Amino acid sequence: MNFQDPLFWRAGAVSTTLVMLVVLAFLTIDSYNYISVGGRNVPKYDVINQEIGYKYDWARSADTPVIGGPQPLFGKVVTEAEATRLMEKGKLVIQSRNCFNCHTFLGNGAYYGPDLTKSWLDPAWSQIWMPMTGKATREDAMVEFLMHPDKYPTWSREMPNMHLSEDEARATVAYLKWLSSIDTNGFPAGFGRLNPQ
Repeated sequence: MNFQDPLFWRAGAVSTTLVMLVVLAFLTIDSYNYISVGGRNVPKYDVINQEIGYKYDWARSADTPVIGGPQPLFGKVVTEAEATRLMEKGKLVIQSRNCFNCHTFLGNGAYYGPDLTKSWLDPAWSQIWMPMTGKATREDAMVEFLMHPDKYPTWSREMPNMHLSEDEARATVAYLKWLSSIDTNGFPAGFGRLNPQ
């Protein structure tokens, strides 16, 4: 074995690259099992038909979503195809209104406004927003706020009116409910608890 021979080093580099490509392929496939819709951490879109909660999992040392019994969004059970269309529309609303400019989703975006990763689970909807908007359900209060944020100024950083139609606001609420069902491995840490672990 001649360590001075360039062919030796070239063969070593090629074989190392090939091994790493195989490892990368396996890691990519494994990651898709966790991050794909319907995968281990990301429920299918029709999870919006169910109750979504949140609890601290002591075994994982992380907050995790809990999928409960039936709780149809806006009182109507949707099929998987209908839920998929709602998610597509909700994503388009968030992209077209550039919500990332002020808000954070799954760790991406800005921190000018609240993080919206688990916004569906925020107790403020039932404690503050439902009484303020006069709506009987969390989703109706969210729709009302999204359509008319300028009517409900509560912080020094007020949300501008994005002129959402009711359909756009409903699709956005559906997207936010689904987003709250994703197991984000404890992100954001301590959400909804007064004394984070």
